[in-house]
Amino acid sequence: MASACIKITKYFLFLFNLLFFILGAMILGFGVWVLADRSSFISVLQTSSSSLKVGAYVFITVGAVTMLMGFLGCIGAIREVRCLLGLYITFLLLIFIAQVTAGVLFYLNMGKLKQEMGGIVSQLIQNYQDGQEDSLQEAWDYVQAQVKCCGWASFYNWTDNAALMNRTNITFPCSCKRREEDSDTLERRGFCEAPRNATQSGNSPEDWPVYREGCMERVEAWLQENLGIVLGVCVGVAVIELLGMLLSICLCRHVHSEDYSKVPKY
Repeated sequence: MASACIKITKYFLFLFNLLFFILGAMILGFGVWVLADRSSFISVLQTSSSSLKVGAYVFITVGAVTMLMGFLGCIGAIREVRCLLGLYITFLLLIFIAQVTAGVLFYLNMGKLKQEMGGIVSQLIQNYQDGQEDSLQEAWDYVQAQVKCCGWASFYNWTDNAALMNRTNITFPCSCKRREEDSDTLERRGFCEAPRNATQSGNSPEDWPVYREGCMERVEAWLQENLGIVLGVCVGVAVIELLGMLLSICLCRHVHSEDYSKVPKY
């Protein structure tokens, strides 16, 4: 009976570590995506914000270590190697503590991240240059065109751009232009001129054919949605970690003697 329980525990532990390995790969992939993304506002943040870069590297490190631990756990469970199980439990506990600490720190700094994001976007809008090849400008144009918004708090943020406001004709950011639901949503870049009206004089923002709503609320909603997915994955990893530790301790207690002949040799 005891032998049957050990076998069941062993194969359950193997299954949990396989899931652990997959979830670790997902965490690592998220970190790589944050660093490699060049087509959304994440590009704006990760180029200008050191904290987001650090966070991405933390995700990559945790994901890689999690995959390694999952691999060691699988070998330790199948081969019943007590030293690997003990090493696995120790590192699993350290990863769990690190994840909880990182989660608490991230939650406490959410307000700072939002404030930093607003400052970065406001500076980008203020220094935006028509016709300039710049990855940050292209990323923000993509956000405005796809999310169908203009500016950060509202389209009036673009009045801080001196080059735009010095135009004598009705000129506005191309990516802000209002479009119908079924029209082409391909983002445009730079500044566009509207057909001149005899009754219009100067470049008044009220005459711009652009979206009135700012991007702040929609971007924050996007962040909340995607962060919810990431946090869900992290919670799933934490639950698997706890179950893995319990199963590893149970299996380790029943492996009384160390047999190093079971350690795979390469």
